[in-house]
Amino acid sequence: QVQLVESGGGLVQAGGSLRLSCAASGRTFNSNVMGWFRQAPGKEREFVAAISRAGSTTSVADSMKGRFSISRDDVKNTVSLQMNSLKPEDTAVYYCAARSFSILAWRAGDYQYWGQGTQVTVSS
Repeated sequence: QVQLVESGGGLVQAGGSLRLSCAASGRTFNSNVMGWFRQAPGKEREFVAAISRAGSTTSVADSMKGRFSISRDDVKNTVSLQMNSLKPEDTAVYYCAARSFSILAWRAGDYQYWGQGTQVTVSS
């Protein structure tokens, strides 16, 4: 079992940066693939980024490549999402997710554990 708590969301102007963090509890954190998803009002949950066990492999959605990056700290049991050059269309609730398998995944249904989400609002 993994419990996830996101933090770091807020209001930022277009072009600004935010760093989201996800604190995980549970003994198996370092065996989980971790991911970030987002959901804007009226839209489906969308893949943002994922990171493998030990952080050797990462994946970022095409529309966010070059602006977003994901990292993890298996000592602190945290995963972070660095978001730069934010745009109004990045406004959404951002969710941290954990997957109890070793292969990266891009579908929300492939993740077993979810946080409550943190709101990110980008003003123009």
